[in-house]
Amino acid sequence: MVFVKGSGGRGRGKKSVTKTKRAGLTFPVARVGKHLRRMKIANRVGTGAMVYCAAVLEYLCAEVLELAGNCALDHKKKRIIPRHIQLAVRNDEELNKLFNNVTIAEGGVLPNIHAVLLSKKSAARMKAALLSQDSSNKSAAGMKAALLSQESSKKSAAGMKAALLSENRGKKSQDSKK
Repeated sequence: MVFVKGSGGRGRGKKSVTKTKRAGLTFPVARVGKHLRRMKIANRVGTGAMVYCAAVLEYLCAEVLELAGNCALDHKKKRIIPRHIQLAVRNDEELNKLFNNVTIAEGGVLPNIHAVLLSKKSAARMKAALLSQDSSNKSAAGMKAALLSQESSKKSAAGMKAALLSENRGKKSQDSKK
């Protein structure tokens, strides 16, 4: 009986191809599958579920990092810090909806001053500064939307002030009649 080397098994020259490479992803499919099995969501976890979950995670990560990178460039920084991630997520409508119950450590809050609290001169300066910024910038677009909502709330606040003044005048006239 003669044994020939390399005649059985996988064979020589063939390298194993990982699930991640087969799927064309960057996120590790096997590791995602391991965590899915550990969470005990189901008794059995198929390969398709692992690949799909890894692809979704990779897409979300890429989206957040792209927007945060743009935000960092807007602030003339080369590194993404938690503040940039916070601004990117909160200025994007869909990501904000996904992250609505998430607190980003060291992220801060969105810059927002209610229009009623601003003087007329500073409100006009703020409006001019926002409108002069590049409209393709997503953070500027978010600030413009905030400004428009502030203007609408300012109109409603002005209406409320007028109603309160008319009520006070009515009370004063009733008091003077007594």
